[in-house]
Amino acid sequence: MIRSASRLVATTFALALLAGPAFAQTAAPTPSHLAMAREVATVSGMTRSFDAMTEPFLAQLQQMNVTRPEIKKDLDEVTAMLRPEIELQKEKMLDNVARVFASQLTEPELKEIATFYKTPTGVKYVTVQPGLLDDIVKDLATWTQNVSEYVMIRARAEMIKRGHQLQ
Repeated sequence: MIRSASRLVATTFALALLAGPAFAQTAAPTPSHLAMAREVATVSGMTRSFDAMTEPFLAQLQQMNVTRPEIKKDLDEVTAMLRPEIELQKEKMLDNVARVFASQLTEPELKEIATFYKTPTGVKYVTVQPGLLDDIVKDLATWTQNVSEYVMIRARAEMIKRGHQLQ
């Protein structure tokens, strides 16, 4: 289910980035506005999704050790070399997320949101959020299937009343 939650988060990021320009504020955000947006992205737990998406890349690279043990030392060095580059890529994504947040939320709103995430309740929410997302994704899949079946059953019944047979 973590993969499903990661995909959900990735899709949400992608949609937010695509929608961002459509909802952009008229004035460019100030550096302090962007800084507050970055803080919200970080304290809300959103940035941990970046790790969830990038760490498997490095783990996959390390799997080559299993099939080719003679390259282990070089592969370890390459992996260590790539880590800072991946961190840079995550920083770029964080900049993108901050721009999206800043385009849709004012700096005072972002300050309020950041304040919430620093409260005990906000910290707990961030802690339990991955499990919540897993459960929601699982429930959403079941719900979608059930609603789909319900709609088809009802539509067929109504169409039969009107003299039509649906497959």
